[in-house]
Amino acid sequence: MSIHVTVLGCGSATPTSFRNPSSQWLDIQGEHYLIDCGEGTQTQLLKFKLRMSKLKAIFISHLHGDHFFGLPGLISSMHLMGRKEKLQIYGPEGLFPILDSIFHCSQTELRFHLEYFVVDTFKSYVLLETPKFEVISIPLKHRIPCSGFLFREKPKPRNLRPELMKFYNVPIYARKKIKQGNDFTSSSGEVIQNSKLTLDPARSVSYAYCSDTAPDESIIPIIDSATALYHEATFEDNLIDRAEQTFHSTASQAASQAKLANVEKLYLGHFSSRYRDTKTIENQACAIFPNTSNVHDGFTFDVM
Repeated sequence: MSIHVTVLGCGSATPTSFRNPSSQWLDIQGEHYLIDCGEGTQTQLLKFKLRMSKLKAIFISHLHGDHFFGLPGLISSMHLMGRKEKLQIYGPEGLFPILDSIFHCSQTELRFHLEYFVVDTFKSYVLLETPKFEVISIPLKHRIPCSGFLFREKPKPRNLRPELMKFYNVPIYARKKIKQGNDFTSSSGEVIQNSKLTLDPARSVSYAYCSDTAPDESIIPIIDSATALYHEATFEDNLIDRAEQTFHSTASQAASQAKLANVEKLYLGHFSSRYRDTKTIENQACAIFPNTSNVHDGFTFDVM
């Protein structure tokens, strides 16, 4: 399985002429999800030719405007375009009364059902589970309740060795349990170890989204060994005091989190509008965690 990510916006606080507020589009084997929905998200979807009608669920990290002010407009556009399929929305307590109030005051009667799921931002647990992957909440350290999201592929079954299936006359009905890791007992009573009958499966991939947050080592076990981590790096290192005041992270702090968690790849975003050029942020992070890249609006990458 691979996760294809399109960054729709990677700015913080206010939009600029060169950077939109936070939002990301995830394509997971043809299923489409949105993380955060800052102002202008639906315009970005049109710009990058991503069909909002395909969205299955939206995950909102917290109730600062640069992460959800685009949501009412996006939902309204789906309504005007004739969407009928239900839409799942995961977000902190307080989001859903806001949406209900907006649609009530505008006398908007949606043609489709909004299925609300309140996220407990103070604990980590499974929010969504499909046959192939699950989405887990990541409690983040911010000025208001905030949650990140870990998209994690479920462990794959082991690979059977056809020649040994034939050699030991393993019946079809027994092979499912062998793929799940069980040993096999032959008709003669001989126990054949699973490690002899199978090969290791391909690795499972995972993608962690952490924005907005001050550095917090308590999340390291949750994001441990993630294939890719998106972590906010709002400020260059010289503004560490400002980062502490606003519960954000500097470049080096984000990189340190990635290093502690032993992730494979780090992507940085949520840049302050004071920076048009973010190369210094990337360089500061790379000094601690070399496999780091900054993102920009329209940036795409595969987690695989």
